[in-house]
Amino acid sequence: MKSSNRVLIAGLMHETHTFLEGRTRLEDFTSYRGDEMLRSIGDTSTLAGALETGQELGWHIIPALHMLATPGAMVEDRVITTWWSEFEPIAQAALQDNLDAIYLVLHGAMVAESMLDVEGEILARIRALVGPAVLIGGVTDLHANFSERMATASDALVTYRENPHTDAKAAAVGAARVLDQLMKAGQKPVTVWEHPPLMWPPTGTATADEPMKSLEAAARRLESEDEDILAVNVHAGFSFADTPDAGVSFTAITTGDAAVARAELARLSQLAIRLKDFGNVIEPPLEDIMPAVKQLRDGPVLLVEPSDNIGGGAPGDGTAVLKALVEHHIENAAVAINDPAAVAVLSHLEPGARATLSIGGKGSTLSGEPITLEVELISRSDGKFDLEDAHSHMASMGGSHIAMGMCAVVRHAGIQILLTSNKTPPMDLGQLRSQGIIPESLFVIGVKAAVAHRRAYDPIAKVSFSIDTPGPCSSNLNTLPFRHIRRPIYPLDKI
Repeated sequence: MKSSNRVLIAGLMHETHTFLEGRTRLEDFTSYRGDEMLRSIGDTSTLAGALETGQELGWHIIPALHMLATPGAMVEDRVITTWWSEFEPIAQAALQDNLDAIYLVLHGAMVAESMLDVEGEILARIRALVGPAVLIGGVTDLHANFSERMATASDALVTYRENPHTDAKAAAVGAARVLDQLMKAGQKPVTVWEHPPLMWPPTGTATADEPMKSLEAAARRLESEDEDILAVNVHAGFSFADTPDAGVSFTAITTGDAAVARAELARLSQLAIRLKDFGNVIEPPLEDIMPAVKQLRDGPVLLVEPSDNIGGGAPGDGTAVLKALVEHHIENAAVAINDPAAVAVLSHLEPGARATLSIGGKGSTLSGEPITLEVELISRSDGKFDLEDAHSHMASMGGSHIAMGMCAVVRHAGIQILLTSNKTPPMDLGQLRSQGIIPESLFVIGVKAAVAHRRAYDPIAKVSFSIDTPGPCSSNLNTLPFRHIRRPIYPLDKI
């Protein structure tokens, strides 16, 4: 009898915004190969959850490779060919020594130049390589555009259940336990899939709000009522990926009657359709909100702009909020803007120096124009910081140690501007605090996010306004030029 189950662990993570200009290149990915993956043990990532739980359960772990990049534009094909060329020989070698399972750390909304369903493609390749006997499980993001091909080729992919993704590592742990249960019982499950004709912008997918609140609650009830159903996954989808599978979907992992599980998912789909309008969130224009902001006296007041949501792939260099703060003479405010060119201009200056600086408006034609301001340099740094909150949504994107690239903090008329060289989602207060900006002391904070910022910023906010500004992650999905999406689909069509 074997002393332990042999499990190969690998990962490939990217949330792809197909409407952005440019490409996400191989060089934009961080890669961990073989034993390098073990360095994540102890951090807050999904990879760490898989590895730590595998060790706890006594698995013989075969670490292959893990590649991940910040959400962004279409992925060049070279990334997929590189990943597969390294994964395949490791998997083939493992097959020669009684491989029991493969655990994959995936996002689920990755799109490459010639591949609209990257995860479906690699899962199908893996299944063809290892055959039906080897279990394929792992973890996916709540915003996965989960395809039927993914469901058919896999056995036990488990999805995050919270947005913000405070449970990402816990979901990875749960996925490992499901896989272990199946290996020990010698069971081969079926994954059933349902895809209602719905998609929602990220702003409509917070799990504390409808419709996701009711859908997640219904999914948990199904798990508790049917012992054959090991997991029910609610995928909110990623609406900025123009693919046939974009949008809401449901999967259930069952060791029982697949028809029973499929009928339950059909009921979940009907519930989603009844609640569809709650997910179609569209923000008011920024200028409609500014009079209310000027009437307030206590902060922090959040100006949240989902259209420049860095966590959704946007460049994070839109200037609409900064312009409004300047034009309305708002002081004691702060914004973060990703602009490596502006940081480079300041690289030779000492704190206290003044410069005329072109800020933002360089990353996307959808994000508006740069703003030119006279600024005082406050500080420069290497941009590295550790998360203050181990359960931050940011942890799900790569762990506890964050690198914003070279940074500079400048001031204009009472407004502090954090300039970064790497776009960094505003999901942890340590981002500002590490640069000498104390978020709790501010009157107004510009936040380039949709939902993922809430765990960090809602506890300190007096008031929060979500606003419509120029940018590629607009909540108004009807403004995007979809070509590949399956039609009809709400809100593009009546259903």
